[in-house]
Amino acid sequence: MLGAKEIRQLAGTLEIKPTKKLGQNFVIDPNTINRIVAAAGLVPEDVVVEIGPGLGSLTLGLLEKTESVIAVEIDPKLAKQLPLTISLHAPGKTVELVIADALQIRELPKAPTALVANLPYNISVPVLLHFLATFPTLKKGLVMVQAEVAHRLAASPGTKDYGSPSLKMSWYGPARLAGNIGRNVFWPAPNVDSALVYFQHNVTRTANRKAVFAVIDAAFGQRRKTLRQSLSSWAGSPSAAEEILIRAGIDPKFRGEQLLIDQFISIAEAK
Repeated sequence: MLGAKEIRQLAGTLEIKPTKKLGQNFVIDPNTINRIVAAAGLVPEDVVVEIGPGLGSLTLGLLEKTESVIAVEIDPKLAKQLPLTISLHAPGKTVELVIADALQIRELPKAPTALVANLPYNISVPVLLHFLATFPTLKKGLVMVQAEVAHRLAASPGTKDYGSPSLKMSWYGPARLAGNIGRNVFWPAPNVDSALVYFQHNVTRTANRKAVFAVIDAAFGQRRKTLRQSLSSWAGSPSAAEEILIRAGIDPKFRGEQLLIDQFISIAEAK
């Protein structure tokens, strides 16, 4: 496991300066790595995909639980170093390395069953949703994201945090908060709080995902308005929206924050 001293020395040797553009905030606390790995609920048979392994702290923790880890890294310098770090600190173990933009990934060396990552905060939700949509073999995962985002992903209907990320996450299965993370465990320390989200991907749906997500986006584009108004552009007019909502069994006076994912599916299918 890499500690603060090892990470700073390694970064210095590689002349790496963490950049905000790539969302690079390296975890320097081994106890936090242990928390993340434990909360992920991994079994030895899992094929784990890690997005943004950085200097390899979490990767080493994952290799203690499973033999199969796929690391997706966009930074060529970090990608080149990762196998060397693994051979030094986890001799006999290997990682399948993919050098690519996580938002553009369409295939991996193996079918992943779990996703565990300290996600780049500026693209955390798009990356998470992209992987869930692209790799249906994923059954579970644990991600560290900005605390505000974590609360949105795990929010329940009727709460202030409930919105588009909550509903799109629930399309795939349930999500819950799995703990808070302090700023001092990172280098450099971010100017926001962090939190863990555990999710399961255990729901198979036959509805058109893109069509349903379009309804969600429309409903929360004007969050404080009734669905009759917020869905008017999507439906063509307020009256058309009302007709669709009535066919779906939804009160046109409701707001998006009151509905579950199955109700949004009903709206999309009633159009």
